[in-house]
Amino acid sequence: MKNKNKVDVPDRQYFFPVQIIEYFIEEGKASLQITNLAQFILSFMAGAFIAFGALGSVLLSMQVDTLGTYNLLSGVGFAIGYTMIFLSGSILFTEINILLPSYILQSKYWISKKVLRFWGICYIGNFLGALFVGFLLNLSGSLDKEFYEGLLKFMEKKMEFTDRGTWGWFQVLFSGILANWLIGIAAVLATAARDVMGKIFGILLPVIIFEAGNFQHAVANMGYFSISVLEGFEYSWYEFILLNLIPATIGNLIGGGILVSLLLSFAFKEDIDDDIMKEEEEDVEKITEKMNQ
Repeated sequence: MKNKNKVDVPDRQYFFPVQIIEYFIEEGKASLQITNLAQFILSFMAGAFIAFGALGSVLLSMQVDTLGTYNLLSGVGFAIGYTMIFLSGSILFTEINILLPSYILQSKYWISKKVLRFWGICYIGNFLGALFVGFLLNLSGSLDKEFYEGLLKFMEKKMEFTDRGTWGWFQVLFSGILANWLIGIAAVLATAARDVMGKIFGILLPVIIFEAGNFQHAVANMGYFSISVLEGFEYSWYEFILLNLIPATIGNLIGGGILVSLLLSFAFKEDIDDDIMKEEEEDVEKITEKMNQ
């Protein structure tokens, strides 16, 4: 006879932090093992989706005069692109800044060429994907004058640091640290959730703060710039790449790689499943044997 006093406890709807780190290790390792072509395709897709996120942030916030509402809607719009990336399995440069350091820290073997090549493929793929969407949007003629006026506001905010000289360059770097700290936490929260809606909300909350704060996210800036570049806006490739993209990229590496991935990996190092470490050691031995043949 069934005990009527027994309360059915539902399954936990999230993963613990150590389980998230274990997932990061496995994903970082899996990303390195796929072919270079697959890495490029998934990176190209992520760049395209980030451009759609930039598009959404402008479309949802156009002609909104209230600052708080403007920031909220632009954050929601950009979170759409990041959600597309996360749920599709695409590879975003700023996301692998979270995955790879977790894997590298636990690995006894630094696959330097493979890691650096993957980072490079991902970065180039993201940029080309964003540019592709930017060209298509401009060629389609679907966007009106009001959209480009709204886009110009975003570009002016992203590029406002260029007039501040050397200090402006470092401000972009510091802003990039904050940006990928938040995007890294979005990856943590999305990984923690066990259902789609939980993942969406996990992404949404940090992304709204990131967008509202005008923090510098290298790939997001690629998205905005790629849509605007054909419109003849006042910002040149030189200004964008040297004064914005490079310092933002450095900051993103620090924010995601150190302040999220490495800190969490160090904190939960002793709790990581021994089977994961054993499997890693076996893979290292296989790689070493191949190199010695």
